[in-house]
Amino acid sequence: MATATEGAGVIAAAIDTVEETYEFMLAYAAQGLRVEENGGPARDFLKRTVAALDVLRAVTPDQVGVSGGPAFVETQAFLEVVADDARKAQAAFRFVLAQHNIGSQIIDNLNASIHVRALLTDLFLLDESLKISGL
Repeated sequence: MATATEGAGVIAAAIDTVEETYEFMLAYAAQGLRVEENGGPARDFLKRTVAALDVLRAVTPDQVGVSGGPAFVETQAFLEVVADDARKAQAAFRFVLAQHNIGSQIIDNLNASIHVRALLTDLFLLDESLKISGL
């Protein structure tokens, strides 16, 4: 069984993937590309994020160092929000991946999605909690 520190490392890596994709999408959207160029790097980022969101949808309180006590219930409730927001954002990422072409405008619209924004805010909070807990 993985330790909380190992679990936190996997979670942090998944969070980093989502954040890196968001940063890439900001730059990609600014390029004004009508169609994909350079072999579709946007697709690669989106695919990695879809996989990272599978990890984030499955996070448990034990993985973030909470195994009982009053914090367990509150942590579980927050992780359910993270999982729900990750599910919604993942659907948006998959929708974009299903498109024949991924130009700058669709990426800009994905960036603006309330589901992606909610997920990012959740992940900033989760990431900071991992850092302050020493995991």
